[in-house]
Amino acid sequence: MCYFVNLNKKEMRVLITGATGLIGKEIVAKCHNKGIAVNYLTTNKSKISKKENYKGFYWSTETNTIDVDCIKGVDVIIHLVGASISKRWTTKQRQAILDSRIKTTALLYNTLKSNEHRVSQIISASAIGYYPDSLTKYYNEKDIEVNTSFLGEIVEKWEEAVEAFKTLNIIISKIRIGIVFSSKGGAFPQLSKPVKYGVGAAMGTGKQWMSWIHIKDLTNMFMYVLEHKLEGTYNGVSPNPSTNMEVTQAIAKQVKRPLFLPNIPKFIMALVLGDMHAILFQSQRVSSQKIEDTGFNFKHYTLNGAIKALLQ
Repeated sequence: MCYFVNLNKKEMRVLITGATGLIGKEIVAKCHNKGIAVNYLTTNKSKISKKENYKGFYWSTETNTIDVDCIKGVDVIIHLVGASISKRWTTKQRQAILDSRIKTTALLYNTLKSNEHRVSQIISASAIGYYPDSLTKYYNEKDIEVNTSFLGEIVEKWEEAVEAFKTLNIIISKIRIGIVFSSKGGAFPQLSKPVKYGVGAAMGTGKQWMSWIHIKDLTNMFMYVLEHKLEGTYNGVSPNPSTNMEVTQAIAKQVKRPLFLPNIPKFIMALVLGDMHAILFQSQRVSSQKIEDTGFNFKHYTLNGAIKALLQ
């Protein structure tokens, strides 16, 4: 379902979790450019700002505490927080990954349930790790089969936690984020660095699909979902998924470096990274058609164009 909200209202204010992360920083900047004030939550009391358009509030899932003033005057919550999956998956890290998504969602829900507020929508990050590993299937939001790996478990439990907001008559929007391409962090610098130094190589067969998205398009998508009050689940991926080999070759072409090393075997990365190596080898070819059908336009539509923009 699609609504339209006037972003020129002076009183428009959003609450963002994960505001200081790679995606969060970009969304904060876009909010400010549109005249939208931002509240944000932090576990570090020394990082609390009192600026009128950028107010910080303390919270902690360890003690189940939150400054309830964080929801004062807030129209929309953008929920991005989550511990990194790019750390070795020890038992402790697995629990941190789950808790950082599920417990924070529950704390937000209970805060709204127990206090007066005007929040009408929550836009929650999710991930394409929801979809099963496949070289042949082309997934869209109607697919209900869930990846049986730890990645699938994370997303399924995360999305279930967000569904609780329906009981508060709040519009629920979920963006299943693909592999984010940014020059400032995330996967892309790790993919491009070896290639720049002439030691790049594809992973495994190189045939696994990488449903990537340029960070500018992803953050524009969050703002678009906010502006149009889109309800439901949307894939945060570009219209043109590429294989790991295609991505590696496109980077090499842009930086003018040869690819002469053999592909890196899966068992080598399993030895180095443990279970976390699944991030590099799972294959999800995911469609962006649903968000495009609402009128959203991508700025970085092709792989070569996106990589050129990132490496300029």
